Amino acid sequence: MSVVNLRPLDPGDLGWVVMAQTRLYVREYGWNGDYEALVLEILGAYARRQPNPRENGWIAEVNGQMAGAVFVMEKSPDIAQLRLLHVEEAARGYGLGGRLVDACIGFAREAGYSRLELWTNDVLAGARRLYQARGFTLMSEARHHSFGQDLNGQDWGLDL
Repeated sequence: MSVVNLRPLDPGDLGWVVMAQTRLYVREYGWNGDYEALVLEILGAYARRQPNPRENGWIAEVNGQMAGAVFVMEKSPDIAQLRLLHVEEAARGYGLGGRLVDACIGFAREAGYSRLELWTNDVLAGARRLYQARGFTLMSEARHHSFGQDLNGQDWGLDL
């Protein structure tokens, strides 16, 4: 039986998230190094603002091995933003994605936000299913060329 756990961030975890998420999206979606630059930018901003009681991040583990991550960052005083959700391919099927999203929703509520928003691309169908199952609604979408691909970006939101 596998042991599944969510834990707070430890020193060094941000570097793992950059590496793991970039490699995953290059492998699964053919994205290029521009995505790595975006992840570095997001996590650099997160790191510069820590400690911040209105922001948080979690690492998902399976049998003590890092298997996914997610972050909540302040978009405005009333709106939190879910950032960089990912679950490693070998760790799918344990419910980690749902647990990570639920951690964000619970944290955002406790931190006093009235809304949780996120930006994703429609090719990330598994993540979108998680968001929809938790009540997120599509606010807008727009075609764009990013990460070496033609994509359809989507903004989703959840009233807390």
